[in-house]
Amino acid sequence: MSLPPLADVLSGARVVSLPMRVRFRGITTREALLLEGPAGWGEFAPFPEYDDGEAAHWLRAGIEAAWAGPPTPLRERVPINATVPAIGPEQVPQILARFPGARTAKVKVAEKGQSLADDVARVNAVRESIPDVRVDANGGWSVDDAVTALVALTADGPLEYAEQPCATVPELVEVRRRLPGVPIAADESIRRAEDPLRVVRAGGADVAVVKVPPLGGMRRLLALADELAGHGVPVVVSSALDTAVGMGAGLAAAAALPNLHHACGLGTGGLFAADVADPREMSDGTLDASPVVPDPARLTDLAASPERENWWLERLRRCHKILATSGDTDLV
Repeated sequence: MSLPPLADVLSGARVVSLPMRVRFRGITTREALLLEGPAGWGEFAPFPEYDDGEAAHWLRAGIEAAWAGPPTPLRERVPINATVPAIGPEQVPQILARFPGARTAKVKVAEKGQSLADDVARVNAVRESIPDVRVDANGGWSVDDAVTALVALTADGPLEYAEQPCATVPELVEVRRRLPGVPIAADESIRRAEDPLRVVRAGGADVAVVKVPPLGGMRRLLALADELAGHGVPVVVSSALDTAVGMGAGLAAAAALPNLHHACGLGTGGLFAADVADPREMSDGTLDASPVVPDPARLTDLAASPERENWWLERLRRCHKILATSGDTDLV
């Protein structure tokens, strides 16, 4: 199946703006362009600061979902981790309540304007309810800061892993060398890298966090996971603050993995005050991986302003041209 013409892609495009319950990744609303195609719905929602070359991968992923559909599933439900933003410890219980049965929690740390003491208090508050805790620094620490922080964060219990403690591959290698007892997961060093395997070859990761949109689609994620398995590195499928449509693609990819050793970061839908479809019901820490269809009324109610719609449509046109001229036109 090949890349559809631009006119066909534009004909099913809808731009939405979703309000968030709490600030996450520095934003309080999440914009996304949804695509309706012959196989269902896809999502194109690269963050505004991403350039067109990077954003084109996200468009390819959205088109794959809408025109080719999901890969063959191997399981009906996917284990999910709770996601805890950089909030105060007193707010932790109400966040965790949105993830019934979750046995793993990912806790945001290294937030600008907050201290290590804030991170420790938040992680320990999570530990009171959730047995397995992983932290995500989004590359916010230096090597020395990462070592100091991870020693403090493991004083009262182990971490499943520390996700992207530092920004660069050499830094991850050094943190992993200095703290062999704390597994290191790579996220940005995989999803924003021309060579996603570089960090693994360099010895900078025990776990790989992979996301459908920046890798260019569900099937490309599965191909990368197969390569990583050859290096002995398991994957955790995560979201990019997706709408219900984008989350469906992540769940479909996770459902198609031959091996799924870790809970996936695909429960961020609870961060939205409103979404384009009813939220999937978490049961025993898992989510159903079946496809989702947006509610037409919600697409209307959550429609972005005309100015923002035009901004996204122009971005789509530029990214489609990149895909069409790059030769990257085969979806499966």
